[in-house]
Amino acid sequence: MKDNMIKTDICIIGGGSGGLSVAAGAAQMGAKTVLFERSEMGGDCLNTGCVPSKALLEAAKIARTATHGNPSMGITPGDAQIDFAAVKAHVRDVIAGIAPHDSEERFRTLGVNVIKAEASFTSPDSVTAMVDGKTVNVRAKYFVVATGSHPVAPPIKGLEEVAYFTNETIFNLTEKPRHLIIIGGGPIGIEMAQAHRRLGCQVTVLEAFAIMGRDDPELVARLMSKLRDEGIRLIEQARITSITQKRGSISIELAEEEPVEGSHLLVAAGRKPNIEGLNLEAARVKYDARGIQTDNRLRASNRRIFAIGDVAGRHQFTHLAGYHAGIVIRNILFKLPAKIKDNAIPWVTYTDPELAQTGLTWNEAVSRFGAGNVRRTDWELRENDRARAARRTEGLIRIISDNRGKILGASILAPNAGELIHSWTLAIEAGLKMATMASAIAPYPSWSEASKRAAGAFFTEKLFSPRTRKIVQFLLKF
Repeated sequence: MKDNMIKTDICIIGGGSGGLSVAAGAAQMGAKTVLFERSEMGGDCLNTGCVPSKALLEAAKIARTATHGNPSMGITPGDAQIDFAAVKAHVRDVIAGIAPHDSEERFRTLGVNVIKAEASFTSPDSVTAMVDGKTVNVRAKYFVVATGSHPVAPPIKGLEEVAYFTNETIFNLTEKPRHLIIIGGGPIGIEMAQAHRRLGCQVTVLEAFAIMGRDDPELVARLMSKLRDEGIRLIEQARITSITQKRGSISIELAEEEPVEGSHLLVAAGRKPNIEGLNLEAARVKYDARGIQTDNRLRASNRRIFAIGDVAGRHQFTHLAGYHAGIVIRNILFKLPAKIKDNAIPWVTYTDPELAQTGLTWNEAVSRFGAGNVRRTDWELRENDRARAARRTEGLIRIISDNRGKILGASILAPNAGELIHSWTLAIEAGLKMATMASAIAPYPSWSEASKRAAGAFFTEKLFSPRTRKIVQFLLKF
């Protein structure tokens, strides 16, 4: 490839979920599109994040069922054999099955000029990269930075001298850990904790603050109880003073606890945006520790440059990157001033049961509007007949609304919380009230009926009040 200048309409840096969505949409709508990806197509979600973690969790769920049975249903526990290497092969197979959808070949077929290299800005309207020893320059009308994020290691004495895993490497481990220590009690750490415990590993989670600190504390407490019942050790407010490794054993010293010793270490203590090497100064793009600074149209300080996904300094979710892609396409291709809305961003921790959130939590609603202006409506999953049939009644649906019933948020702990949360996200986006959700017809018996009943519970106090009884008795006289 000769040194050259490629002129294009849109140049995308990063071939993860968000970048690929922009590339596919733009190319199919007739825009000249260039895509840079320095590593694997599909990004973190496909290769080291969402997809492999869910594949591992599904295997772990089957292992749990096989080894523990369900005596209450007459299913006797068995003596299942877990082949850890085969489990990881299953994970790789799932990735391989999805990979063609995100492949270079597919996107080149769509008309995207895919360049497998790391790009950096040389000016406000151009980037450069080295490909096979040759310099490639690209000048574009618009740029979309979709470089994602990467795991970071906390500043702990001795950590740099020990062998540890992150989400980018843990799925390559084919040897079953005897005792997996996890630093970080967020979604990644907790999902991996339950998965490995169900696959036969001893697991300890060390969290410097509160486990799942962004979610509803009461629902988190219920989930933690379930995890502890499965044998996972959870230590909150953990102050790690040092880490050492010798003869295949990792020892973690704690300020107020006995030392924790294990065979393997997973660090899941946060992520940083991938902005190194972009040379954003040359592009006149402002950024900080959270990522590229953007307005509500996802434009950077250089209005010809957009940032989406993790690098945009907002929530770090794959589905949010896809949402961002739609906003950017509308702005660039159709010149529409589309703006992001962040009042109903759902997220799910795919434990068993799952923990899902959309909109405001109860504490957030109280802080924003005052306790007297918001209501909390709870519906225990044990009141749902489908949950009873499945012997899965440990969950709760919590709906946050204003006093007139406008829905502000939902927190759900349930086996299918990730599916149930979508209707509440839609309700918030559409500005619906509890009455609309309560009046919708839900199939029986179904998990979704629990959402309908939760909405109906909002009206219980007034509907069955002495005042209502008097009104009904009066009307029945006629």
